[in-house]
Amino acid sequence: MPTEGVTAAVHSQRRWTRDRSALLRVGAVGAGLTLALAGCGTLMPGGNTGAASDLGTQAAAGPGPGVTGDTVKVVFVAVDLDKVKKFTGFKTASVGDQKAQIQALEDWVNDNGGLGGKQMDAVFRLYDAQNDSPAAEEQLCNQITQDDQAFAVVMTGQYQTNARPCYTDRQTLVLDASLYAMSTDYLEEQSPYLWTASFPEYGAFVRSYVTVLAEQGFFEGEEGVGVVAADSPVNRETIENLAVPLLREAGVEPEVSWVDTTDTGTLFMGLEQGAITFRSKDIDRVMFLGGSRMASVFATVAGSQDGFKPRYAISSFDNPSFFVNNPETIPADTMNGMVGVGFHPPQDVPDSQLDLPTGDAETECLGIYADAGIEFESRESARVALPYCDAARLLKLGADGIDGDLNAAAWAQVVDRDGGDFQSASGPGNALGGGGRAAVGGYRVLKFDEALGNFVYDGPEVPFDDE
Repeated sequence: MPTEGVTAAVHSQRRWTRDRSALLRVGAVGAGLTLALAGCGTLMPGGNTGAASDLGTQAAAGPGPGVTGDTVKVVFVAVDLDKVKKFTGFKTASVGDQKAQIQALEDWVNDNGGLGGKQMDAVFRLYDAQNDSPAAEEQLCNQITQDDQAFAVVMTGQYQTNARPCYTDRQTLVLDASLYAMSTDYLEEQSPYLWTASFPEYGAFVRSYVTVLAEQGFFEGEEGVGVVAADSPVNRETIENLAVPLLREAGVEPEVSWVDTTDTGTLFMGLEQGAITFRSKDIDRVMFLGGSRMASVFATVAGSQDGFKPRYAISSFDNPSFFVNNPETIPADTMNGMVGVGFHPPQDVPDSQLDLPTGDAETECLGIYADAGIEFESRESARVALPYCDAARLLKLGADGIDGDLNAAAWAQVVDRDGGDFQSASGPGNALGGGGRAAVGGYRVLKFDEALGNFVYDGPEVPFDDE
């Protein structure tokens, strides 16, 4: 680094340390952000070892765990988002009674033939995001696989790297309703146990994200771009082998700032250093690969760095609705010029920009809840209920097509065969069938509209680049 760059970094570091009130102020905000976003769309991508084996052999191995002659046990994990909101004071639409929503899905499944003729026994488990840790998530896995003996788990708010491999080791099907980075390689490592009915495959997202930013002129006139990246196996592999080459092809040199997202302390240390580095190198464009809490907290940290006001890229992984709902938390003008990719309407745009409901799948899901007397004030308030519904619908699609014992491999074979008929209620496109493990297959360009004060979709739905 040139001498002037080092000097700038040192001076920036001294200003940050000297401004104790700013440190305390941002620290308090960030601690709350970490907790709040842990339950409403954060991302801490992880890694695992293991390899997919022949589905046909596994499918012939007999009934899976939690499957009896009459019932199939499915655990739905919920995070108490209203409690989180009360604790932090952050504004977000209430998700309503999650236990009642799960009961409505159980009733709908069983009133329509169950899961392959067996009654779905839905179990509700509330997870305390305030105490999230690898030990807590392993404990939850033990409860679900040993105490509940579940066939499948529908997960929200689970972001530690050990969570998903734990279920794979216990041969428990996972329908992941968390905004969690799952690349094709990672999904194959966890096959046939890991799926998402509501979100895209990570590599396809990254390819499309870089393409959109280039087409929208985000890199225009710039020599480099700052990449704030969660330091974890899946994210590191994707960034080093995919994102970095794509950004160079787009004409910018990426400056990657790796962030340890294990806890609040490591998160802040990494984000602070990233802001210092970007500022010292005059980097004026910043994007995030690794999760929503990083974007919100980074913007707050960067706002305390004198003269550092970069333009930000945005995606559904960055929880756009949080920026709009909590303007007092985010430095002024942070959202101006934001552009990127949106694939999750419940946390992307207000209902004024996209009618509620839109499409057959969303209409079906809201109808299931309405039949149980459950209504939603907005699409954002249904941001948990819709992925729950997606999971229940996908579980039913796979189970109903099995001719023989119900287990994860047999279920996977049916979804590989029939998944092309599935449409998520949580996002556009379809990427299931023929080996796809992530349901959402399309996106729209996402922009912040300064006049409206919210994010908007620009242009039609576009398939993710899966090559």
